Amino acid sequence: METVECRSDTEYAERPLSLIWQGSRYEIAEILARWRGPGEKGFRVKTTDGSAFELTYQEVSDDWHVQPI
Repeated sequence: METVECRSDTEYAERPLSLIWQGSRYEIAEILARWRGPGEKGFRVKTTDGSAFELTYQEVSDDWHVQPI
């Protein structure tokens, strides 16, 4: 199961903090890019171990998609 923990101040999913991918937990060290599309928020992140992921939050389905890059 793909899970993203995020900071949410004024709206949900403002800043991802960690993610779980293939059963492993990764702390996010840096947000490399962010974007907003129709009904979604996206982030390109770097983790503390140097891995990079693209995270997409689908607002309508309330679902995260995690893709290593």
